[in-house]
Amino acid sequence: MGQPVTVIQDSSKRSGVVRFSTNRVLSGMAHESYTSVPDPLAVRPVDELARQLFATGDVERVHVNGNVITVELARGDGAGLRELIEDLFTYYRPGVTVPTLADFTTDDAVDAEAPEA
Repeated sequence: MGQPVTVIQDSSKRSGVVRFSTNRVLSGMAHESYTSVPDPLAVRPVDELARQLFATGDVERVHVNGNVITVELARGDGAGLRELIEDLFTYYRPGVTVPTLADFTTDDAVDAEAPEA
């Protein structure tokens, strides 16, 4: 990834609910619903989105269907959530280092793959 995500924020008729529409599909055709932080082993983009939204402390529930993110707020008015979603998958921001294969390779793994002389 690394492409900018465009996000449009809409209010809902229900108080405490904010809806975001993106120019990227995040959950495919599935409905994904979160009432708490996803398991650390869940590594799909939609899981990371929910994890980051819950980390703000302002979110009680997250529902994602395709490119629509519906957030039930625990407190506040949702300020800053749009920017969080826009920047979530942008890796070329100042101060952000893109991981390389070497970051995930240990010396032991490299030594084990080296041919014997």
